[in-house]
Parts: sequence; structure tokens; C-alpha cells
Amino acid sequence: MEKLLTIADGVEEDTRAAVSTEDAVSVLAEVVSRAALFDGPDSLVTIQFDLGTADERLGCLVTLGPGVSTVEPGWLPDAPATVRQDLSELVRAVFGPTGGEHATREVELMEGPAPNTIDPSAVLAKRRAAATAVHQVLKACSPERLDLDTLALRFGSDKWAEHWYTPHYDRHFEQYRNRRVRLLEIGIGGYDAPDQGAESLRMWKYYFRRGLINGLDIFDKSSLDEPRLRTIKGSQADARFLTELTGRIGPLDIVIDDGSHLSADVILSFQTLFPLLRPGGLYVIEDLQTSYWPGWNGGSTDLDDPGTSLGFLKTLVDSLHHQEQTGRTPSTTDRMIGGLHFYHNIAFIEKSVNAEQASAAWIPRDLDPMTWMYPATPEEDTK
Repeated sequence: MEKLLTIADGVEEDTRAAVSTEDAVSVLAEVVSRAALFDGPDSLVTIQFDLGTADERLGCLVTLGPGVSTVEPGWLPDAPATVRQDLSELVRAVFGPTGGEHATREVELMEGPAPNTIDPSAVLAKRRAAATAVHQVLKACSPERLDLDTLALRFGSDKWAEHWYTPHYDRHFEQYRNRRVRLLEIGIGGYDAPDQGAESLRMWKYYFRRGLINGLDIFDKSSLDEPRLRTIKGSQADARFLTELTGRIGPLDIVIDDGSHLSADVILSFQTLFPLLRPGGLYVIEDLQTSYWPGWNGGSTDLDDPGTSLGFLKTLVDSLHHQEQTGRTPSTTDRMIGGLHFYHNIAFIEKSVNAEQASAAWIPRDLDPMTWMYPATPEEDTK
């Protein structure tokens, strides 16, 4: 998948030179995966894809239907539907930054029943199913900009309806949507059940159609892996592991902490991963309500306690304004905090160079501004 993302970025001639028929199954696997976003046929339909390069053509069979979505090499005589297309064009349409075009695409659908057909209803039903399957797969070949509310509802993520985070994510993630982002979400869901969870990871996969999506959990969730979606077993409380992981899958553009929600883990993960985040990236921390809960290393007595998640995040406000603090030597974190955005139970931290000049040096820091901006006149001094 990473190869396809790379060659789709180039000009058309570069894509054409780099693509091979071996890539056909991979690009159609992505198409089949995206097809889950759209309504499909009520019965199984196999579509014949006829994909070509400058030198050869490859047949692939895409089968869609209730609970089924597969792709495999092959040819099916008398397929109910056939799609022919230049392979490099399809790669650019599916993985390219703008979605590309479909100028070489041909679609051939089975004919409807003749007037003297003995059972026209059966032929019509088969043709309708084929038409629905073709519509489903062609929609999946082009960018579909569903909002996060819709995607969360489709895949069962609790980031909408339970927490109402998706409008904030849409606001901050929109600029990254067509980029080749590398995302890490801490916490996959489903507790210790190996086949449960990943609802949010799937949501991110479809939102970032060119992204590489990684999920971290203390339980093995490898059965949930998909193209462009990888799960990793490990602990967010292990700084050495997090550093090694970032070197292996990074550099990261986005980190989302939806893990243990323990203040100690939240702080350690941020202190480890934020410095390794790509400049211009975003670090998101969810479920900050636990910062007020004693059982989660939080508390409501000292709201500025830097040992709680929100108490720690409040110190980043001072980091953001380190230039204005007399005698402060900026830390590494001070120099990396580019912006902070807080909403109910969720925070977004921007990473960028924080080196704006402080206020002019000639402005007194320790005097009442009224005493030097508006000095008293001689007449006022005698009163």
C-alpha cells in the first residue's frame, strides 16, 4: 500500500512507469474495503475487472454481497458486469491527492430480458443486483468526503453520540484529509476480546483515504488488521517501547490518546511522543474528565496539580507564552508548542516552532502602565 501511495503522488508518466500488474489486486483490495461505505446488492455479484498496463492486461474478480467483499485474480466468462480501465489511472484515482480521473474506464453491464423471456423477473433481479454492485464499486473508486459524524455512526465509533468529539476532529483534521498522514491512536477498544474494537481506526482509515493508520493496545488485536490499518500490541506507559515504535512506523503526523486515561499514562505518553511528532502535526488527548477522578490519578482538590492530565496541560499554556516570562529559559517542549485548543473533555495540541518575538523590550515589565504611558503634568503634581 505504501508503494501505491508513493507512485500515485507523481506525475502521470511516473505512475505509469512504476505500476505493474502485481499492484492490481492491492488497489482493488482498497476499493473493496471502501465499498463498505455504500449500499450493496442483496445477492452475491462478481464483477470482472480488466486492468491494463502498456504491456499486458490482468483480470481480477471482485465479489460483493451480504457479508462478502473479496478480490482475487482471474477471469469469469459471461460476468454480469465488466469494468475495463488503465491500471495507472485507477491507482491515481484511488490513491492520488486529488482523486484523479476515469477517462479510460469502460463499464459493461449484462443486458435486460428480451420481450419473450420466460421468466423476466429473474433476469431483471440479476441485472439490478449487478447494477447495484457496479454502482457500489465505482463510488469506492473515487474520493467520497463523508463527514466524521457519518463515518463514526457507520463504523460504531463512540467519538460521536457518546462523546461528541467528531465535530472538533472535523475542524482540526480537515487540512490533513488528503495528505499521506501517518496516524497512531492509543487504545483500540474491545477490551481483551481479540476480534472486537478498531471502530475508530476504521473511521480514520476512510476519513484519511491516503493515510496509514496504526492502533496501539495492551491486548493483541492483530485479527483486526486490514490494508492501511495495522494494530500493535504494547503499553503506552512504556517510554522506551513508544520511542522504538515511533522509529518503526513514523514519522507520525497525528497521535490520538484514547488509551488508559490514567493521568500518569497520559502525561508519560505525551512527553515521549510529542517531541517525536512531525512538525506541523497534532497531538490529541481524549476523555479528560478522568483528570478530576481520584481513581484515575486525578483529583478535584488541586485543579492545577501538574500530576493530573489537565493540570499538566495547563502548564503548556505557560509553554506557549514562554517568551513573555522574565528569566525563563525555554525548554524543548516550550519551543514546540504552537497552539492549544480545549473542548469538553478533549484537547488538541499543535506542534510547530514557537519562537515568536516577545513584546518590545522597551515596554516596562514592572511598572503600572498608567504611570509611564500617561505621566502626570506639573499642575497635577502640585495637587
